[in-house]
Amino acid sequence: MRLIARSTLAAFWELHPESKASLEHWIAVTSKAQWQTASEVQASFSKARVLNGSRVRFEVAGGHYRLIVAFKFEAQIAFVKFIGTHKQYDAIDALTVSAF
Repeated sequence: MRLIARSTLAAFWELHPESKASLEHWIAVTSKAQWQTASEVQASFSKARVLNGSRVRFEVAGGHYRLIVAFKFEAQIAFVKFIGTHKQYDAIDALTVSAF
């Protein structure tokens, strides 16, 4: 998968250093993956939650943060749509948010 907005994740872990290892792991797994469905994504990340056919929510740093990614499986692209705290996550619509 090609990752769009990796710099957004790097900027986030600069503000929240405890998220760096988790996000680097997510980047490493995602960049090597060739997923074709959201279910395949969830199989790689057991705590991920499929929101619809193309969006998946991930827990970051033991669940302290949330990451929403929209996948375009046919093009093998993962678009970071949101990363933030639980409080910030609760204030958005996970199916439509496009923060970056």
